[in-house]
Amino acid sequence: MIPRNVGRSVLRREDAALLAGRGRFTDNMVLPGMLHAVMVRSPVAHARIESVDTSAASRVDGFVTVLTGADLMSEWAGPLPMIWPVADGILLPDHWPVAPAEVKHAGDPVAVVVAESRAAAEDAAELVGVEYDVLDAVVDMEAALEPDAPLVHEELGTNRCFEAGLSNGDVDRAFREAAVTVSERFVQQRVIPSPMETRAVIAVATPGTGELTLWSSTQVPHILKAELAGCVGVPEHNLRVIAPDVGGGFGAKLNVYGEEAAAVVLARRLGRPIKWVEERSEHSLATSHGRGQVQYVEIAADADGKIRGIRSRIVASMGAYLLLETPGIPMLGKFLHCGVYGADAYSFDCVAVFTNQTPTDAYRGAGRPEASYAIERAIDALGRRVGVDPAEIRRRNLLPPGEWVTNAAGIEYDSLDVEPTLDEALRVAGYEDLRREQARRRKQGGTRLLGIGLSCYVESCGVGPSRVLAKSNYQAGGWEAARVRILGSGKVEVVTGVSPHGQGHETVLSQIAADRLGVPMEDVAVLHGDTAVSAAGLDTYGSRSLVVGGTAVLKAADRVLSKARALAAHLLEASEEDLLFEDGEFSISGAPERALGIAAVARAAHLGQNLPETMEPGLEEQVVYDPPEFTYPFGTHVAVVEVDVETGSVELLRFVAVDDCGNVVNPMIVEGQAHGGLAHGIAQALYEEAVYSQDGQLQSGSLMSYLVPSAAELPSFEVSRKVTPSPVNPLGAKGAGEAGTIGSAQAVMNAVVDALAPLGVTALDMPASPARVWAAIREAGRG
Repeated sequence: MIPRNVGRSVLRREDAALLAGRGRFTDNMVLPGMLHAVMVRSPVAHARIESVDTSAASRVDGFVTVLTGADLMSEWAGPLPMIWPVADGILLPDHWPVAPAEVKHAGDPVAVVVAESRAAAEDAAELVGVEYDVLDAVVDMEAALEPDAPLVHEELGTNRCFEAGLSNGDVDRAFREAAVTVSERFVQQRVIPSPMETRAVIAVATPGTGELTLWSSTQVPHILKAELAGCVGVPEHNLRVIAPDVGGGFGAKLNVYGEEAAAVVLARRLGRPIKWVEERSEHSLATSHGRGQVQYVEIAADADGKIRGIRSRIVASMGAYLLLETPGIPMLGKFLHCGVYGADAYSFDCVAVFTNQTPTDAYRGAGRPEASYAIERAIDALGRRVGVDPAEIRRRNLLPPGEWVTNAAGIEYDSLDVEPTLDEALRVAGYEDLRREQARRRKQGGTRLLGIGLSCYVESCGVGPSRVLAKSNYQAGGWEAARVRILGSGKVEVVTGVSPHGQGHETVLSQIAADRLGVPMEDVAVLHGDTAVSAAGLDTYGSRSLVVGGTAVLKAADRVLSKARALAAHLLEASEEDLLFEDGEFSISGAPERALGIAAVARAAHLGQNLPETMEPGLEEQVVYDPPEFTYPFGTHVAVVEVDVETGSVELLRFVAVDDCGNVVNPMIVEGQAHGGLAHGIAQALYEEAVYSQDGQLQSGSLMSYLVPSAAELPSFEVSRKVTPSPVNPLGAKGAGEAGTIGSAQAVMNAVVDALAPLGVTALDMPASPARVWAAIREAGRG
């Protein structure tokens, strides 16, 4: 009997090559005649380009050419793409791959140097002399909205990119009649995604054919192909994009970047392969940032803390330009600032603003961590106001369990049952014992204070239903494609449109296909990441790979099995209704000795010599699956911290996470995703911040000043799951890649504030660094 794979912690099949150093990353590749490109970047945040002197650069040994933004303007068919104009009247400044006349942020490219070696290109780039007419810059997103603020794009006449929102119910009445109201201001600091592998690109032009091949460390080879073709003026069918092994992305590689466009036009222009690889310090300036919001959250409630109204207003930094999905990221939280709690009325407003900073875009969770943070910090404030324990204030306001539960914003969660996750998280944490220990410490006094923080979250996943996306003016689909074929040998090929960068797609999709077709997992090959092999797809982001991509594989395998059943019935001279299929074998009910294995059926299909009258040879089917709705994972996190009041240092003692991501294909992979997500959220709460000076200089541009935590800074996570299957897809899956991030930051911050509450500290922004915590303690003491 072939063991079932779905639901088992099967070891990741991708890992053996990576652990042995046999991974094939873009920067590992060396092509004959390859040249190296280096970008010359602006050291100032805002300036007109007066002149570019390349004479010294041209004398470097190995120098090939240098092209300025003005030189390259004739190469572009259009600016870099943005596919999510979320609001009527949104302002859309041109974003050229290399700035032709004016730079808008530090790190904006002004020229590209090409040389025979990377070292020569770097040496030459340092010798390019650029004269700038420096202009005033603005980095504070609220200050950018002031009438006298410097304009990032003077031609627009304003820094306001768009304003949008929604309202459900009578919000003004809810606040007017409330017995209690709370009003809070939170800051979501900018963060730098920092995947292990920075971005890298190789472009090759095929002489005489017009064909171009681009290798890129991207999350989105199919989207990159479609959108880049329009930018560089190449027919889409002449452009092939390959994503080889990709060392993490976290949303930062969900984009079409200027370096990719520049590499393509340089390869076309020079007739030789072009490689560009991002330096780590360059990554901090040139790759999209995440978050960047100021949040104003108000709750109206009864005297006992029962929520009646929620009002949320955010100011969101776009940075200097709009990348692929920049405007849509804050709007992803539009329906989720109410979280898992009921309310009679709800409103959300977003003002998006340009600043002289690196553009923002998707970062793990993309809009949903920000929304969850806002409501979870605010509900703790409500609990303090009415004198109710954080666990109890949440329990009083949870939405009821069930399927298609309508939230305060008016959308339906596919399935919801939060209270069991809350109960389990409190049990695992030993919540009552922790509160008793906290009370004991407070009574005794001392310098190390104990804090316990909670977070109940919900997120939207499984991006996503094309018709729903269209309502937000998203200029792309949400479907996913899969092709499953059984070869004449009986081996199976799965071709998927999702593109992995560390998640374990090959393992999980093999588990699904192997179980459905009754073959050993090792007989399944998964092909991905090459638009010449996987022609149709919409790639990986938004926790969609299993929910949408996995469902496409399941449905394609079902179609293959249906054809195989018809052929087996023909070969066995039986009706399809009389056939049984188990462990990869068709047999006749009541006559088990008359049987055919699926490999034998596949061979017959490929020979084509004895097929039913209308059946075509081969066993191969493609499915393009468009889900009917999003999925909504949820859960509860508990953080336990210790704060040293003398130094302000915060130690995370424990972190408990109970997540419900629906049915699980591979528990080990889900646990690994949870660990990674938690690290991201905790890092934002305690360590990471992209700090800018007032003139737009990034002051945390290296890993010496931008603090990415290692395992040494984190506790051993205590993770577990509940299972509430999703009714949206036949797998019953919801998505797991971002849940850890979405629920964790606010749990940590609530714990820090809980520890400091006896000292009068009730407001604290991320990251809770020793300096910031110490200052908050001193300020409360003065008050």
